[in-house]
Amino acid sequence: MVRCAAINISPLCGFREVEQMKRKILSADKLSEERERLRAASQKLVFTNGVFDILHAGHVRYLEAARALGDALVVAINSLKGEGRPLMNESERAEILAVLRSVTYVVVFDEVSPRSLITKLLPDVLVKGGDYALDEIHGREEVETAGGRVVSLPFVEGVSTSEIIERMKRL
Repeated sequence: MVRCAAINISPLCGFREVEQMKRKILSADKLSEERERLRAASQKLVFTNGVFDILHAGHVRYLEAARALGDALVVAINSLKGEGRPLMNESERAEILAVLRSVTYVVVFDEVSPRSLITKLLPDVLVKGGDYALDEIHGREEVETAGGRVVSLPFVEGVSTSEIIERMKRL
């Protein structure tokens, strides 16, 4: 039996894991269908969104904490580009997020705000990092009106994509 190392040197190594990862990346319509299945099974859906450009320990801790708030976690990533960011395209970011155990689904959205996607899914729990005040969280009103809750998780100090980029520039 072939064991996978951290670096995949065999094209067959991890084939099952790659297929599982690909099944986690859904279109908005497929995710909506999955949301109905979860609702019928009385399972709580947690929703978060962000750029998740350079994945770091702060992201991993945040996603683990978000996942603990429900039965399934959807991470929505924005495809829009700003000034020099994101560094990686949405397909790469989706793949990286999809391999995390804490992440159940990944979806890419093309708007500036995830509000329309949140309104479509109406998750049980909407989560953002502590760098957002509750009244700054897009979709808060819709989720709360539908009976869900909105949670702002503590920001992990000293760990951010911007800080990593700045450190890299100084090298």
